[in-house]
Parts: sequence; C-alpha cells; structure tokens
Amino acid sequence: MMKTIGVIGGMSWQSSKFYYQYLNEIVAEKLGGSHSAKVLMSSVDFSEIERFSFEGNWVEIGRLMAMEAKRLEQSGADIVILATNTIHLVAKQIEEAISIPFLHIARATGASITNRNLKKVALLGTQFTMEKDFYTKILKEDFKLEVLTPKLEERQYIQELIYNELVKGQFTQEAKQKCLEIITGLQEKGAEGVILGCTELPILIPSQEVTIPSFDTTMIHCLATIDFALN
Repeated sequence: MMKTIGVIGGMSWQSSKFYYQYLNEIVAEKLGGSHSAKVLMSSVDFSEIERFSFEGNWVEIGRLMAMEAKRLEQSGADIVILATNTIHLVAKQIEEAISIPFLHIARATGASITNRNLKKVALLGTQFTMEKDFYTKILKEDFKLEVLTPKLEERQYIQELIYNELVKGQFTQEAKQKCLEIITGLQEKGAEGVILGCTELPILIPSQEVTIPSFDTTMIHCLATIDFALN
C-alpha cells in the first residue's frame, strides 16, 4: 500500500510546486494508469522563515519546522520531507519532534552522486548551505565526497540571487549565465559534478546546459521519497 508523504513547503513556493508535480509524475510513471501520490503539504509563510534566517534565529526556525512536522504526522503522514535545502539546518529538531521517518535531502543527494561513481563535486546554494557544515558534513562523512564551493564573492552573489530573484519567481538569462560561469570555474578546479543545492536553482539552470553532471536536489529528493512510499 502506498504511504502518505508529508511535505513541509513554502520555502519557497516556487520550488514547492515542483515537489508536488514531481511526486505525482514519478508515481504515475511507476504505477501507471491514473495513480497519483498521496501527499499532505503544510506550506509556511516564507517571509517569516527568511527573516529568522537572516537574524540567525535557527532555534525559532527549528521550533516552527518541528511544529509543522508534528502537524503532518498527526494528519496521517507516514514520512516527512522538507521541500528546501537550507532549512535542513534544523533537521535534528524535526527528527526529534516526530516518530515517523524524516528523509534528509543531503542523504538522498549523496546517494545519487555515489551511484554515478563521482568523488569530487561542487555545491551551489545559499551561503548557509555552502558555508555551514549541516549539509557538507553528511556528504563528506557519510559518502566520502570532496566538496568544492565557490569563492566568497561568488557565494555572496548566489545568496543575493536566490533571495532577491529566484524565490520571487525571477529567472533571468543573465543570472543563468553567471551561474554557469561559476560552475565552469569549479569544474576547472576538479569538480566532476555540481549539486544544485537550492531547490530554486534547477529551475534557473537546466541540466542540459551544464557540461558536467548536475544534481537536481528537488528531483533527487522526490525520487527517494517515492521509493520509500512505494516500498
């Protein structure tokens, strides 16, 4: 029997809509007919989360995410996923708040990379994701990957791009070109693949435009979630 997936969304809704789309498309492809995913989504106001992020108030974000996870469990979810990379910084608070599994996006991504037999990868995302160790630690310790991040001014550029444009639904050719240049620079430093470690980045940068394997964390997370839901 298919399990019910609980999704904490809204961070931002631009990427959350793809979570809903992908979860349903993957189930339809795997099961055929008129099958679709059993999904509960609790969508938060991103403005509040964004403000706490910039204040460094991760305790409050953890409290809010734990509350949403509990709400999903109480509503009948069999698994909880968080439809964002950055806010996995409070994954521990979520895991401690619920008795059902929580599927971490970095673990799903690490497994996908090792399946391709890559050892050194670039990571693009918010500065929180690129600079703090909540994400890279899993990749390095659990999957033995070497992780490259852009230089400081490029990290700052990507941060501003994400919060000022991407989460607001603005995806420009200029921004795409700049990100492709950053990826090329990391490729020259030995990156064999690139993690698009912000759920809005795959919308901006289609995989066919990158000359090394790119890892769409939204799709990877959804595939791993459906594997759980159907098994």
